[in-house]
Amino acid sequence: MSQNKFEQALAVGRPPNVVKNFPNSNALLVSGKVVDRACLAKGKCMSIAANGRNIFVIEGTLRAAQKANAAVIIEIARSESTYCPTTMWNIARRVDYLCNKLGITVPVAIHADHYFIKKWEDVAEAKEEIPSVFDTGITSIAIDASHMPDDDNLLANLELAPVIPSWAGYETEIGEIKGKFGLSTPVEAKFLIQGLNAFGHCPDWIALNNGTTHGIEASGEGIQVGLTAEIHDALKAYGTSGAQHGTSGNDSTRLKEIAAQTHTTKANVATALQMISWGVKVNDFGNAIMTEDGRFDKVEGKGLSEELWAEMTGWADEQGITGGNYKKLNLPFERRWQGQSAPVRERMVQAVEAFVYDLLVNVFNAKDTADIAYDLIIEAGSHDLGPKAERIEEPSEWTEEKIRARAKAMDTDKGPEGDWDD
Repeated sequence: MSQNKFEQALAVGRPPNVVKNFPNSNALLVSGKVVDRACLAKGKCMSIAANGRNIFVIEGTLRAAQKANAAVIIEIARSESTYCPTTMWNIARRVDYLCNKLGITVPVAIHADHYFIKKWEDVAEAKEEIPSVFDTGITSIAIDASHMPDDDNLLANLELAPVIPSWAGYETEIGEIKGKFGLSTPVEAKFLIQGLNAFGHCPDWIALNNGTTHGIEASGEGIQVGLTAEIHDALKAYGTSGAQHGTSGNDSTRLKEIAAQTHTTKANVATALQMISWGVKVNDFGNAIMTEDGRFDKVEGKGLSEELWAEMTGWADEQGITGGNYKKLNLPFERRWQGQSAPVRERMVQAVEAFVYDLLVNVFNAKDTADIAYDLIIEAGSHDLGPKAERIEEPSEWTEEKIRARAKAMDTDKGPEGDWDD
């Protein structure tokens, strides 16, 4: 890494909201577009979008990124903001603090993931709230109206796209995490991206239901690589990359195939990082390993102290919290984790660092994407890399009436309700 290139990128690469919030910072917080473009430029590459549910996950990911010289994304979902100490409104502040503390020089995007729209009435609230998260330093967002009908999904995105800064990373979605049911199709993906293109909106990523499962236990067939590649190829003219949700539950071989054979540049990782920070055993799928009595298998001397782990599990039992809902322990217990001895805190961070470094270098092929990102920023001379594609579609063909008629003619299966967080 060239220190000179970092300094050049730092001078022009931070978006205006980042400069306003952190005027004296040396953290290179960038648009999500920068990470996407760096992965595309390297080829057969995706980078991590680590759900920073707690401060230890964020620190471990940043240290791994620096070691791998990789541009990365730190994110939090809208729903996670209700049960984690990290929220959409403080995540940029947490990342900026750690970057300056640790001397992190790689580019880092700050992503508000799964900004969900459950019903049309939510759009008005979203139009007011979305600018507020950008006011705090967010540099990228995912609009997730995927559980609504296809026409409402597109119309919601069209309503909300204007309140997303043009320089920011923008993700849209057509499928929640729900395994083998309601798999996404090229037809519905193209419908959404074409409709946005008609009005000059170019999402950087699209998230699919491509067979992935969520969280704790492996089930179903996992990510459908061929289906993913087919959908991405159908969108090539529109410049939209893939965002892979639910990587926990898929082994490294499958994730390598996603990086090598599709146009995926963003890979969400949440549950695995949380469990690893606590010292829970995980397999190559990133799934927590359970004991015979159905409890998480905590490794003695790893992650949390044994005494604090016992306190956590006892509290969870009292509250009736089991399995994947252990994620709800982040908010009530992060203060207790930070109160542990320095060696225990360090081993929590180191465990995440080792896991993320292996993903970035040996699975995602993201090593040295930081240098590519510097060059992109310096070449643009700006924090804004612009859209990846020009307008192709004719707006008159995408009126609300025609959108609803097109959607009605499509045969799609949304499947059962999915999960929002991984």
